Amino acid sequence: MAGDLQQQLSFLRQKIARIDRKFTGARKPAPPSAVTEAKPERYEVDEYLPGSAVETEFGRHWELEKLYERRRRHGSMGIADLEQLPADLLGPISGGEITDAPAERWAFLDTETTGLAGGSGTYAFLIGVGRIAPDGFRVRQFFMREYSEERSLLNALSDHLRLFKVLITYNGRTYDQPLLETRYRMSRARPPFAHLQHLDLLFGSRRLWKLRFESCRLVQLENSILGVERQGDLPGELIPYVYFEYLRTREMARLLPLFHHNATDILSLACLTGIVPWAFHDPEQAQFAHGAEMVGLARWWRQAGHHDNAAALFRRAIDRGLPDALLFRTMWDAACLEKKRGDGRAALPLLTDLASCRNPYRAEALQELARYYERREGNHALALEMTVAALEHAPTEALQRRRTRLEKRLAGGRSRRLL
Repeated sequence: MAGDLQQQLSFLRQKIARIDRKFTGARKPAPPSAVTEAKPERYEVDEYLPGSAVETEFGRHWELEKLYERRRRHGSMGIADLEQLPADLLGPISGGEITDAPAERWAFLDTETTGLAGGSGTYAFLIGVGRIAPDGFRVRQFFMREYSEERSLLNALSDHLRLFKVLITYNGRTYDQPLLETRYRMSRARPPFAHLQHLDLLFGSRRLWKLRFESCRLVQLENSILGVERQGDLPGELIPYVYFEYLRTREMARLLPLFHHNATDILSLACLTGIVPWAFHDPEQAQFAHGAEMVGLARWWRQAGHHDNAAALFRRAIDRGLPDALLFRTMWDAACLEKKRGDGRAALPLLTDLASCRNPYRAEALQELARYYERREGNHALALEMTVAALEHAPTEALQRRRTRLEKRLAGGRSRRLL
């Protein structure tokens, strides 16, 4: 056994020696850094973007500005039309908070960030601010080429926002402004929003279009309302990934669509601001394309206490035509509103139509008709007929008591009016 073991060890030593002789003097492989292509110049921003580096007391960052000339259109909206928007346009949609602010003092803001959830670890690496200018619509973009440039970027943004009186965003109250306020505080700087009146256009857009569209995302309204269809746009969920890739490789090429995405968002926001507030400012001048928009606006006017405007819009929506489910709800809302205005007779046609066909409000309509004929016209026979019909659809103790009371009155000859 011992001899066999020594023989095997000797064989292995000889084999290892042959391998060593084979590779003796062979050139060692070059390190990875020597065979890979040379990395691009740092940032490479100036080779792709027309802006320039901006120096502040806190360092440097990149800025660029894009002009959309007055002669151009963005879908159905002309750029020149933005300049004609009145100073009191934003009053009603803002609940009376923004009463006198000329259009050139409006700042349209949108951010591109390193995360969609927010929080103290999320950075706004690209911030765009649009404004209505004499030569068209201008979008200035503040870009953070690396994290160390954030303080410089935020300082420049503060200086720029001092020119404006109103801040207009889309979901900015929930996302953009709180995120930026966090970044300012993390940088030990004061947020620049205290002097700005904030209008979040998302809420007004939802009032108008949530009954018509499944989604009120900006891109959805851009396509459905303005008639703009983007080509080669970067999906929002990929934006953080593309920026992180830029930080790793310093390649700007894949980041370029993001600047176009941001500028287009801001331009669409401005054009929708030329459409949405008109519905709240003057419903007669609003260009409604669908009855569901009128219903959404009518509900807002009703909630604001402007019952005459709400009633008129409900009637226009019903005449325009609505899907059955929305039609029945709107007829019921309109009838209740007429009753609240003290015009019960105006509600009769609506209640009669609801009582004559199958719908979720049929029993309530029959009950309202019974109440009207009994109390307002003293027509106990017709009130009893409405009550009996209502009992067939929704048997309740209240309706049964009404039926008993009406039958006693009719039996005793107390009805002042018969069919």
